[in-house]
Amino acid sequence: MVRIAVVTLRLHAPWVHSLKEKRRVVKSILAKVRNKFQASAAEAADQDVHQSIVIAVASIAAHSAQADGIMDEIVRFVEQNTEAEIVGEEREIR
Repeated sequence: MVRIAVVTLRLHAPWVHSLKEKRRVVKSILAKVRNKFQASAAEAADQDVHQSIVIAVASIAAHSAQADGIMDEIVRFVEQNTEAEIVGEEREIR
């Protein structure tokens, strides 16, 4: 049975002082995640809060173990590819 893995990450970017600057950071993260994982990714909340970034990434996996692995890789990738700190994480497998 095919599984859908969804990971939602809340990041804090203390150096961001405008929505324009935040959009640039968010676009960069989303593009990198989409290209690396061929996954769906979008800003999921706090669009009007300068230093808070919430992104959700969804991917398809063959089974739950693979879904967990994909989510682990996505979290590691985001940590390594942005200066923003991950302050929250939610995972769901459907």
